[in-house]
Amino acid sequence: MKTIVVLTGAGISAESGIKTFRDSDGLWEEHRIEDVATFDAWRRNRALVLEFYNQRRRQLATVQPNAAHLALARLEEKFHVQIITQNVDNLHERAGSTNILHLHGELTKARSSLDENLVYDVGYNDILEGDKCAKGSQLRPHIVWFGEAVPNIMVAASLAQKADILLVIGTSLVVYPAAGLLSRASSSIPKYLVDPRAEAMSHIRNLTVISEKAGTGVPALVDKLLGI
Repeated sequence: MKTIVVLTGAGISAESGIKTFRDSDGLWEEHRIEDVATFDAWRRNRALVLEFYNQRRRQLATVQPNAAHLALARLEEKFHVQIITQNVDNLHERAGSTNILHLHGELTKARSSLDENLVYDVGYNDILEGDKCAKGSQLRPHIVWFGEAVPNIMVAASLAQKADILLVIGTSLVVYPAAGLLSRASSSIPKYLVDPRAEAMSHIRNLTVISEKAGTGVPALVDKLLGI
């Protein structure tokens, strides 16, 4: 059974109503990223950071996987599929995909601010000041903030090396980590980029560019790969 490795970014979840991380004015839900998505922000105003992610979690409970998420789950009928996502939502899981690596953390989990290995499922519930881990430290969102190391990046690189087919959806091939993962995949395998802003890249071997939104481009590509 061939292995398909899929890298997904904000573009795939935007069609479900999830706000993209950084829009044209550099704000996220009227907040500067520096005020809600860095460790310095956590130290300065923990209440604001907690409430910001509580709002994101509440919103996540109201949205559904879209056609692109559902199509990727169908690929498991004939392929071993490994999804590597930059998104912190759980829409891939809810669509039925079974092998998902989250590069930037998971919104529905909390972790100890003392021991990063202490991770707890919180679902769509709020994380409040005074909520503590087993070691007595405040729980924080299980999110990789700007300036923090991405602990799963080497795991993702190893997975990319094993791909027989590589899909990149809703993110650019010129922005890290997509570009880095692309270099780990064999130059001889088929590669597909699905993004409405995508442009032809003649320097990348065996790359097919599909300049469409994920909700239309991905189901059509999945049908092709499944031989439908």
